[in-house]
Amino acid sequence: MTTISLKAAPLREGLTLPYAEAGYPGGTPVVFVHSFADSWWSFEPLLRRLPPSLHGYAPSQRGHGDADRPPDGYRPEDFASDLVAFLDAVGIGRTVLVGSSSGGVPARIVAGSHPDRISGLVLLGVPATLADKPAVAGMGEAVQRLSDPIDREFVEDFMGAMVSRPVARGLIETMIDENLKVPARVWKETVRGLLEADLTSTLAGILVPTLVIWGDQDDYLPRSDQEVILDAIHGARLLTYEGVGHVVHWEQPDRVITDLVEFVARTEPAGSPGSH
Repeated sequence: MTTISLKAAPLREGLTLPYAEAGYPGGTPVVFVHSFADSWWSFEPLLRRLPPSLHGYAPSQRGHGDADRPPDGYRPEDFASDLVAFLDAVGIGRTVLVGSSSGGVPARIVAGSHPDRISGLVLLGVPATLADKPAVAGMGEAVQRLSDPIDREFVEDFMGAMVSRPVARGLIETMIDENLKVPARVWKETVRGLLEADLTSTLAGILVPTLVIWGDQDDYLPRSDQEVILDAIHGARLLTYEGVGHVVHWEQPDRVITDLVEFVARTEPAGSPGSH
């Protein structure tokens, strides 16, 4: 398995993002973008499995994990701005972006607004929209009632809805602990930003190659939601993982890596060393 190095990227005064780096210097850069309340740890199963052809980076977003917690700036466009600043800070000229769940929203904003920096986009269980999903609205109402310290039982229940089959208990415990690091105000502001945004508009203007991966046991996202993404992004391709829930890379990390490697090989010109 690949060694993971923990580093820090200062983006601006008062905002430093810790990030995990793994893989090989000559590999194609791949930047992983986690969901709200998570941290870089969400991608530990993938980072450990990176082959020599890939060089992975997984930042913890502002307010999350051990990242700095500015008083504001928790809308999707704020996270997208941070993502571009992260690419600059660590010297990545062009990358494949992999967004999980709500992390796919800032990832696709960047893919649409900075096509010169993005060679490909992979969406792992990412919603097209949240406006038509009663379960998400109910979750949003519960988040707005949170106060510090965050109740562990709330996070355990929240995490339990993410998977449809058993995953490593150590990973789940780690992710619960990472979620508990996030202050109530960051939970509230991040979820409010997602629910108030016109998420379908963030699908406009994406011209880079796009791969959509979705588990058919996802309690949050029906197939029709994923069809909206396919209709909006020309040439986007859907891979359906049967019997898999919302967080596909926790349940099927080996398969995700295999499909990611194939996607990157199709996306990158033959012999391309990757841009750093």
